[in-house]
Amino acid sequence: MLKQSIGIDFDNTIISYDEVMFRVASEWGLINGSTISSPTKKWIRDRIRQNPEGELQWQKLQGFVYGRGIAEARLTEGVKPFLHTCHAHGLKVCIVSHKTEKGNFDDSGTNLRLAALGWMRNQRFFDPEGLGVSEEDVYFEGTRLAKIERIKSLGCAYFIDDLEETFAEESFPAEVKCILYTPHQSVKSSDSGLFVASNWKEISNYIFRSQERR
Repeated sequence: MLKQSIGIDFDNTIISYDEVMFRVASEWGLINGSTISSPTKKWIRDRIRQNPEGELQWQKLQGFVYGRGIAEARLTEGVKPFLHTCHAHGLKVCIVSHKTEKGNFDDSGTNLRLAALGWMRNQRFFDPEGLGVSEEDVYFEGTRLAKIERIKSLGCAYFIDDLEETFAEESFPAEVKCILYTPHQSVKSSDSGLFVASNWKEISNYIFRSQERR
C-alpha cells in the first residue's frame, strides 16, 4: 500500500478548456477556426494575439472561461482512471493551483476559485463513490512561488504540471519527482530531469511502475 502523496496542477492539467475556448473565441469573432478540427489552447492564444489588442482579448477570454464559462470545460481524458488508481493504492492526491480569486479582465467579478471548486463538485471529485479527492486537499495560491511553498509543505513525492516554469523555479523542492504534462507536444525527454508525458496513461505507468520496483 502506497503511503506517499501526489500533487497535481489544475488548469490545463486536470481540466481542459480547449473546446469551450474555441467556441467562445469563435462567437466573439476573435478567431476563424473553420479549418481546424482539434483546436488547442495554444493555437487559440496564438491566433488571438495576432489581432489588434490581441493580448487584452486573450486575457478577457481566459477570465471568462475560467469563471462564468467553466461549466463547459471538460475533465482531461485519463484523469478519472488515474485518480481511481491512486485511491485504490492508498495514494493521497492534493490539487495545488496558481489561481487568483478574481480575473484581472473579467468584468463580472466571478470568484475563479469558487468556480473551480463548483466544477470539481459537478465532476464528483469530492464524492467518496466518485473520484475520492478530499476538498480539504485542494489549494489555490496567488503566486507561483506560493504554489511551490505549498507543494513543499505537503511533502509531495510527485508533482504533475503542464508548465515547465513551475519546475524551473529555484525554490522548487529537489526531492519531488517532476512530471511535465504536454498533451499537444511530441517531446519525450528533457535535459532538466523531468519526466515528460503526453497523456495520463504514461503518467500512471511512470508512477505506479516506479513504486512497484521499490
